[in-house]
Amino acid sequence: MDITTTSAIEASAGSSFGRKIGAYVALTKPRVLELLLVTTVPVMILAERGLPNLWLVLATVIGGSMSAGAAATFNMYLDRDIDAHMQRTINRPLVTGEVTPRGALVFAWTLTVFSTVWLLVTTNWLAATLSAAAIFFYVVIYTILLKRRTEQNIVWGGIAGCFPVVIGWSAVTGTLSWSAVILFVLVFLWTPPHYWPLSMKYKAQYDEVDVPMLGSTRSGSQVGLQVILYAWATIACSLLLIPVAQMGLVYSVSALVFGGWFIYESHRLYARAVLGIEPRPMRVFHASITYLTLLFVAIAIDPLLPF
Repeated sequence: MDITTTSAIEASAGSSFGRKIGAYVALTKPRVLELLLVTTVPVMILAERGLPNLWLVLATVIGGSMSAGAAATFNMYLDRDIDAHMQRTINRPLVTGEVTPRGALVFAWTLTVFSTVWLLVTTNWLAATLSAAAIFFYVVIYTILLKRRTEQNIVWGGIAGCFPVVIGWSAVTGTLSWSAVILFVLVFLWTPPHYWPLSMKYKAQYDEVDVPMLGSTRSGSQVGLQVILYAWATIACSLLLIPVAQMGLVYSVSALVFGGWFIYESHRLYARAVLGIEPRPMRVFHASITYLTLLFVAIAIDPLLPF
C-alpha cells in the first residue's frame, strides 16, 4: 500500500469520525442549548446581584447543557418515527442512520446521569434535582404523554424549558425565591406564542404525522388570538419582576420597549390572518427569540448598574 492510499484511508477515517461526533452533537439540539445560555447566566447574575463566581457559572452551564442535551436526545429517540415523515426533521441523525437508536438511548442516559452527578458535585442538591426534573418533564410529560394527544401539548410540555432559570438561581443561592418563580412563569407564558407560529408554518407536516399542534388544528385567526393573549400575559409577568426583584431603569425600559414590539408582532399576525393575508408566522417566531434574548440581556446588565 503506497503513501497516497494510506493518507486517503486515514483522511476518510478522520472524516467519518468527525461526522459521527457531529451527529451526536446534533442529537442535543444545539440551537436549544443557545437559549439555555441566554436564560441561565443572566439569572445567576441577578441572583448574585453582581457577578457570581465564574467557576460556578461554568459548572452550571456545563451541567445544564448536558441535561438539556439528554432531554433532546430522548426526544429524538422517541420521535424518530414521525421525524422521518417531516421535511424539517428528516435530516436528524436517527432518521439518516448516522446514529443508531441504541446509540442514542445510551447517549441520552449517559448525559442524564453525568449532568445530575455533575450539578450535585459542583453546585448543590437543589440544582441537580431541578435538572433531573426538567429531563423527566420534557421526556415523559411532554414527549410521551402530551405531544401526540392534545393541542395544548406545548403549553404544559413547555414547562421543561422553564427549568434553566430556576436551576441557575438555585445554583447561586441554594434556594428559590419569588423572583425565580416569576422568571419561571415568564418563560412558561412565552413558550406558546414562541412555538405556535412555528406550528402554523409547518401545519401540513404536523397534519401528516397526526401531531395536534395548535397551529395545525385551528385556523390562523384562532391561533393568532391565542398568541396575542399569551404575549400580553408574558409582558405583564415581565413587569412583575420590577417591584419583586427591585429592577432598575435598564430592565424596566427594556421590558416595556421589547415587550411592546413583541405584542405588536403578535397583533400583526392576528390581523393578517383575519384579513385572509399570509400571516407570516415566522416573523413572530423570530421576534419571540429576539425578545427573550434582549430581555435576559437586560436582566444581566441591570444588577451591575447603580440605577
